[in-house]
Amino acid sequence: MRPISLAGGCCRAFSRLLSFLLFQGLYAVLSMEIKADAHVRGYIGESIKLKCTFRSSSPVSDKLTIDWTYRQPTSSRIEPIFHYQSFQYPTTAGTFRDRISWVGDVYRGDASISISNPTMRDNGTFSCSVKNPPDVHHNIPMTELVVTERGFAIQLSSAALLSILVFIPSAVVVTLLLVRMGRKSAGLKKKSKSGYKKSSIEVSDDIILRLVREFKRLELSLLLLCHLGFPETHLNSGFPEFHCVI
Repeated sequence: MRPISLAGGCCRAFSRLLSFLLFQGLYAVLSMEIKADAHVRGYIGESIKLKCTFRSSSPVSDKLTIDWTYRQPTSSRIEPIFHYQSFQYPTTAGTFRDRISWVGDVYRGDASISISNPTMRDNGTFSCSVKNPPDVHHNIPMTELVVTERGFAIQLSSAALLSILVFIPSAVVVTLLLVRMGRKSAGLKKKSKSGYKKSSIEVSDDIILRLVREFKRLELSLLLLCHLGFPETHLNSGFPEFHCVI
């Protein structure tokens, strides 16, 4: 009798393992993958698109549903703001009333929406949920929205930065030197009347030394500006890569 009980136990264990593997395989087949931006920045009064894409193993049908929800930063209350099932049903109440628009395409795996006339009161967490039976198991991605006032910003290319940091200061230095040379030559003319006059070689040497000193100062200033204005942490933050080599 003992061998029979051992055989029965092995059969039960194998059956459970097989059931578990079948369930996991079925779950993997029927699961859906959803992606959304983790962070979105918007500006007051400018429409904001909240992207959400999905991939389903089943063809899209009229049973497919999409739900967007919103949660304020200081609250745990979840507010439904958009529902889709063959037709669009944006919220008709609350903060987002008449401000949610459908910009997606379910046949392309797009479940995105748009918020019009955003304000800083719209800051918070948005979630996108998609179900396409029998694909109903999925992750629920969260999107943090930050709405701010649009500031005055200028994005410069490396060539523009090079022009600003090198050529423009050089032009200013040369202009100042020319002005100073003009004043100096006027002083030399006055001195020549009193009997002293520098040779052309001496004047040229003075100009060269003055230029060297000014460009050395410019060189040090640019080097300091590069270290202060372009730290290494900026090279991978979306700004154009710019190396200062002096």
